[in-house]
Amino acid sequence: MTKKKGLAFVFAGVMLLAALFSGCGNSSATKTGEAGKGEVKMAKEQIIRHNIGAEPETLDPAIMTGMTEGTVANAIFEGLTRYDKDGKVVPGIAEKWEISADGLKYTFHLRDSKWSNGEPLTAADFEYAWKRALDPKTESEYAYQLYYIKGAEDFNTGKIKDAAQVGVKAVDPKTLEVELRVAAPQFLGLTAFQTLLPLNKKAVESNANWWKDPKTLVSNGPFKMVAWNHRQTIECEKNENYWDAKTVKLQKLVFNLVDSQQTALTLFETSQLDMGMNPPPQEFDRLKQDGKLVVTPQLSTYFYRFNTTKKPFNDVRVRKALAFAIDREAIVKSITKAGEVPANAMIPYGIPDAEADKDFRKVGGELFSPKMNVEEAKKLLAEAGYPDGKGFPEVSILHNNDEKHAKIAQAIQEMWKTNLGINVKINSQEWQVYLDAEDNLNYDIARAGWVADYVDPMTFADMFVTKGGNNDTGWGNPEYDKAISEANATGDQTKRMAAMHRAEKIFIDEMPVMPIYFYTQPYLFNPKLKDVVLPSFGYYGEFKWAWVAE
Repeated sequence: MTKKKGLAFVFAGVMLLAALFSGCGNSSATKTGEAGKGEVKMAKEQIIRHNIGAEPETLDPAIMTGMTEGTVANAIFEGLTRYDKDGKVVPGIAEKWEISADGLKYTFHLRDSKWSNGEPLTAADFEYAWKRALDPKTESEYAYQLYYIKGAEDFNTGKIKDAAQVGVKAVDPKTLEVELRVAAPQFLGLTAFQTLLPLNKKAVESNANWWKDPKTLVSNGPFKMVAWNHRQTIECEKNENYWDAKTVKLQKLVFNLVDSQQTALTLFETSQLDMGMNPPPQEFDRLKQDGKLVVTPQLSTYFYRFNTTKKPFNDVRVRKALAFAIDREAIVKSITKAGEVPANAMIPYGIPDAEADKDFRKVGGELFSPKMNVEEAKKLLAEAGYPDGKGFPEVSILHNNDEKHAKIAQAIQEMWKTNLGINVKINSQEWQVYLDAEDNLNYDIARAGWVADYVDPMTFADMFVTKGGNNDTGWGNPEYDKAISEANATGDQTKRMAAMHRAEKIFIDEMPVMPIYFYTQPYLFNPKLKDVVLPSFGYYGEFKWAWVAE
């Protein structure tokens, strides 16, 4: 889930990381183990086995929302554009494009390319995929990423019934025209995002479960899926029909689906894995000394959602009391241990403001103190009718299976008991069940994380509009919605950023979520892996250029 302007950025805390860990960078993509001048020889077997930590909920690009799914999609699909090794937007299936002077019309010229089954890929495949994502029957949570297109929102919300009124049209097999309703500086980057990937209409409509079976999953990326051993592995091979197949060095790319950090570490140390996310924090020092730990910057925020449709979380005083009663510094120093920064807002450091050399977070400032404030928390809880926690209902924290999430939940559980006198339970669920619970508001408090889809504050801001596809809090505010609409109604960056700063302040004042820290991303990493790109947003690794040394 990613898009970017290709601007390098400064990530808060990266200097600390550079001092602590190897492999850190201050740009949008960390390139690991790049070859120097050919002195490193390639291994005979070009296979990478990467643990992405969970069974994907879906491999249908129109439906997927998580980074686990996005990682696989990035390997097996390609959009009009792609991010290169430096995190810059470069031509993908579109060989070139023109943008009108007013920024409202994009004309993409497609290169000669094929689907993995050998059929030609055309502009109609993009038109079909985008309009399918917008079709209300598809129920795409990410349909709003296409709302910049003329008529897209009205079609998705049912105000218009004719998809022909949506401003995307295949003029001929090699030309796609897109008409925007307003100039959107981030749109070109969005064309690399998963919701905007092309789809083979014949494959999709011939089988309702087309994405579940390698025989029916027709794709167009550097790799193609050849086997899905559920809850174990997804096996991909080099796609010989990929337009740039000559660049792809890997013979095979295997995604392991192990959600236990300790099990993944054991597999890594017995040479059954080459890389994987989130190793146990207690092992960081040892892994660093062995040169097997890489920590990258990540444009993302770790937070807890509140179900604002349920008591007592429909009261902003309760939400703020819980948010003020936790020690974020203790969490990042004692549990996560990867240089994370205690959150002081929702949108992290590392995104340019109206002036590209200024950081959105620094311009917006600290919207709440990340330091624990027990006195204020107790005062707010008492005002809400729960003095010293008396009468507070029994509630639970929901998180997906992961040792780190469990430890954070246990720490917060104890902080709330000690500081506020309230008791909460902890409920752990597997990834797909957890996602369903959030989507259906079947929770009290839920652990969540949001990673930028592209480098612009809107990737965090538009998620929380009233009834937004990825909101999952039940919260809404007309003034917030108005500010987001104003930002989306102009291509003037000064006006856009001002509106988003205003929106974020409204959001934090009402605290429908509790920001905890701004992420980094630790990886187990075999030093023999070369030219693996670890982006700061969207997916856990880019393997188009990757190879394995002897």
